[in-house]
Amino acid sequence: MERAIDFCLPGIDEKGNEINFCLKDYLGKDKDIILYFYPKDDTPGCTTEACDFRDNLNILQNYAIVVGVSPDSIESHKKFKEKYGLNFILLSDKNKEVMKQYGAYGKKVMYGKETEGVIRSTFIILPDGSIKKAWKNVKAKGHVEQILKFLGVKS
Repeated sequence: MERAIDFCLPGIDEKGNEINFCLKDYLGKDKDIILYFYPKDDTPGCTTEACDFRDNLNILQNYAIVVGVSPDSIESHKKFKEKYGLNFILLSDKNKEVMKQYGAYGKKVMYGKETEGVIRSTFIILPDGSIKKAWKNVKAKGHVEQILKFLGVKS
């Protein structure tokens, strides 16, 4: 099984406090980590996905810690969190370095045209640091449902 790449990024915790999140600090606990990469705060698809995580967190938190990552600033994350009542960790990868390491940034086709940008991706990382499941190029709508099915949980 492939191993998750360790990283540290600034962000905000589920309560909105500024944090420096290091993956290694969250490994070894009794829960998986759902690490999801998304393009931009407060855009239609990203809002749909974030609100799905929010609405299913009461189920998901029994299995995993949810961590969202985008290139947006901490200030942008705070506004996004407040506007939609998001209840999980949001991290800022301004230089897109972590996204690139996870293959969540690069060439993609949008509306028939090749561009470079964030590739909506999700990883389930086990407490031992191995990647249990990876989804690339996910559709925002219905993705949390896919995760719940994979975990064997009814939503």
